[in-house]
Amino acid sequence: MKGPTPRRVRKYAAKCLGLKSYLRSPGDGRAQARIPAAALLWALLMGALLRRAAFAGIEALVGSRARRALGVSQSFGDDALRYFTERLSPAPTRAALASVLRRAKRNKAFEGCHFVGLALDGTTAGRRRESPCRLCRPYHNAAREVVGYRHHLVLAAVLGADLTLPLDVEPYGPGDSEYAAGQRLLRRVRASVGARFIDDVVVDGEFATAPFLHAATEVGWRVVARLKDNLPDLFQAAQWRFRSQAPHLSFREGFDRVELWDADDFDPWESLGWETVRVIRYRQHHRNGDVVEAYWLTDFPSRHLSSRCLYAMAKSRWQIENQGFNDAKNRYGLEHICDHHPYSLLIVWLLTCLALTLERLYRLRYLHRGTHPARTAIDLLLLFQLSLSAPTLADSS
Repeated sequence: MKGPTPRRVRKYAAKCLGLKSYLRSPGDGRAQARIPAAALLWALLMGALLRRAAFAGIEALVGSRARRALGVSQSFGDDALRYFTERLSPAPTRAALASVLRRAKRNKAFEGCHFVGLALDGTTAGRRRESPCRLCRPYHNAAREVVGYRHHLVLAAVLGADLTLPLDVEPYGPGDSEYAAGQRLLRRVRASVGARFIDDVVVDGEFATAPFLHAATEVGWRVVARLKDNLPDLFQAAQWRFRSQAPHLSFREGFDRVELWDADDFDPWESLGWETVRVIRYRQHHRNGDVVEAYWLTDFPSRHLSSRCLYAMAKSRWQIENQGFNDAKNRYGLEHICDHHPYSLLIVWLLTCLALTLERLYRLRYLHRGTHPARTAIDLLLLFQLSLSAPTLADSS
C-alpha cells in the first residue's frame, strides 16, 4: 500500500529522526524479560498514534490480524504493558524527545521562524475516588470536602512556525506546586537542548513569580509572562498608565484590529531582582464586536525586541492550550489512567508527547514536501487505520 503506514513511520523515526537505538533499547528495567522491549514500546507509540488510550485497546490491536501491519513482532496482554511501563526508565525517553527536537531544528523544521519559543503550563490528568499512588492530589467541592484525587503535571512544548512539539513533562504531587515543578522542568530542558535552542519562554500568570523568573534568568532565557491581579501593584500601575494613553501601535491581524501599549520602565516588585519590568497591553477587537484585553510582562529590552514581536510571543502561549493539552487530552488519551502507578503514569505521559512530536514532524514536514497541502491529523489517522487491513508484503531489501 502506498502512502503512510505504521512501518513507514517507524522507518522515519529510526532513520530520519535518529531513534533506531532508542526504539531497540528504551531503558527496560525488567529483570527477566520474555517479550522484547522494542515490541512493547512500538505498540505503545502506535497505540497513541491510533488513539487507543487504554492498554486493553493496544492488546486488542496486537492480538488481531493487524499486528503484522503494525510492525509489532508478537502479541501480548495488557498486564505485560503495565509491568513494562512500571519498570521503564523515563531518562531514555526524555533524551529521545530532546534528540528529536535538536535534529528537527538542524533539519530546518523551524525554517522561516524568527523565534523558537518554549511554553510551560500546568494541567490535570486522570481522576480517581481513591488515592493509591504518591502523585495523587486531593480536589474539593464547594464545602471544601475531599471528593476525589487527580494528577497534576507541567508540560513543556517547543513553539515555532506551525509546529507545537511537546518536549517533556514534570509531575507534582502533594506538597509540591506548579511553579516549583516548572522550575525543575525548565532546568532539565535547558540541560537537554542547550541555551541556544530556545529564544524565549512563554508562561501563564501562575508562573509570574520571582523564583521562576530568577530560574529562567539563571539558565539564560528571557521570559514573557501573563500579568494578572496576582501581582496587584504592578498590574494596577500598568492599568492606570495605559488607560490614560492612546495606543502606541495599531494594526490589522486577519479580520481583527489590535491596539498595543508598551512601556519598559515599571518598577519590579520587592522580591524580583530585575532592574525594570517591561509591560505590554493589547486590545484585540474581533469583527463580531468582542474585545479581548490582556497584560504581559517581560525582561526583553525594547531596544532588542519590538512591540509587535512581543505581542506575537505572548499570543503563541495559546498553542500549548490548543495543540498541546486539547489534542493530548481529547484525541490522544492523556487523561486516561492506563495503570495507576506513578512510574507508569509518567512513562505514558512521556510516550504521548513523543507520539505527538513524531506525528507532527512526519505529517507537517516529512510528508509535506512539494506543492501539495499538508495532511490533517484526522486524515493521517484514517490512512493508518486503512493500512492495517491491507496485506503486508515481505520487505526483500
